[in-house]
Amino acid sequence: MSLRFAALGLLAQHPGSGYDLLRRFELSMANVWPATQSQLYGELNKLADGGLIEVTDIGPRGRKEYRVTEAGRAELVRWITAPEADPPMRRPDLLRVFLLGELPAETARTYAVDFAEHAASELARLQHLRDSFEWGADDADFYGRAALEFGLRDAAMEERWAQWLVSAIDERISISPSA
Repeated sequence: MSLRFAALGLLAQHPGSGYDLLRRFELSMANVWPATQSQLYGELNKLADGGLIEVTDIGPRGRKEYRVTEAGRAELVRWITAPEADPPMRRPDLLRVFLLGELPAETARTYAVDFAEHAASELARLQHLRDSFEWGADDADFYGRAALEFGLRDAAMEERWAQWLVSAIDERISISPSA
């Protein structure tokens, strides 16, 4: 469902072709909602069939230019302002943490170390993205940067938390070798 609104939102910000949308998607929203080219093009067809976007021009080799319709803009605004309709967030990584007691302590520790390393890697990737992008003054860049800032802070928190978990497991191991 969110890919629908990601595509709709990007087209609301800047009309363009499916290729244009894919390029912008890869530089921005793919960091929070990844999708393949075929998924994105499939969503464009569904949005057009639903009257939420329309083709404004057909160029060479059948390249279609899209823009959001009034119905599409209304649907986007409705979705943005109704977060209570979102499905519950699922975190399989934290479900694994909840169940780590079913594993030997050293295996649980390895999971926590890997979690910390992944968070550190994600933090570095997002820092590089932040530092390599020329941020403009328009709303799209401002709020895109705000979403990126959330990712930076979340990755930093997850890395610190996972390091704490490694230390806590180490303490458990030293207190009770059978933990």
